[in-house]
Amino acid sequence: MSLAFWLTTLLIVASPGTGVVFTLAAGLSRGRRASLVAAFGCTLGILPHVAAAMLGLAAVLHASALAFAAVKYAGVAYLLFMAWSALREDGALSIDQTSDGRTDLRVIADAILVNLLNPKLSIFFVAFLPQFVSAGDAHPLAQMGELSAAFMAATFVVFALYGLFAAAARDHVLARPRVLNWLRRSFAAAFGALAVRLAFAER
Repeated sequence: MSLAFWLTTLLIVASPGTGVVFTLAAGLSRGRRASLVAAFGCTLGILPHVAAAMLGLAAVLHASALAFAAVKYAGVAYLLFMAWSALREDGALSIDQTSDGRTDLRVIADAILVNLLNPKLSIFFVAFLPQFVSAGDAHPLAQMGELSAAFMAATFVVFALYGLFAAAARDHVLARPRVLNWLRRSFAAAFGALAVRLAFAER
């Protein structure tokens, strides 16, 4: 894999987006374990888009205005739900002192849905991955699979670092209720802004 692929991948992965915001929120709300679980869930959420790109389903999203709009507005609705949930003191992103197995499953499910309901990701992989597939390669799908795995590995590492950084600041947040309320509103605003951006996304 070329240096250009790794540099481009790191630039894309590290850019603030739904996955980064979700992982930061998980780290602040539930600690180190939840941040790693969120990073893992966001990484799993990439798999359907990679599969769609490799199977040609992304081309359907690109060609069909109805299919694209259906997935897009489902994503918008879910991001708005996440914004509302962030505002609630007992919501999915509430600051909590404890964590259990059900919480982990909820974090993974939310993380997967945040990525799954963004049709731009499937189209992105169609545009991004083929650029790094060698011309004349005898097994282009296998090479796309390797590139996808590398992209997902980079996603997990970068998101985990974001989440662990947020988790490290968690004790300071818990000791300052005013900061906690400000962060809750900030995450709600971030999810709302991402919903608006997705709503205006074009194919």
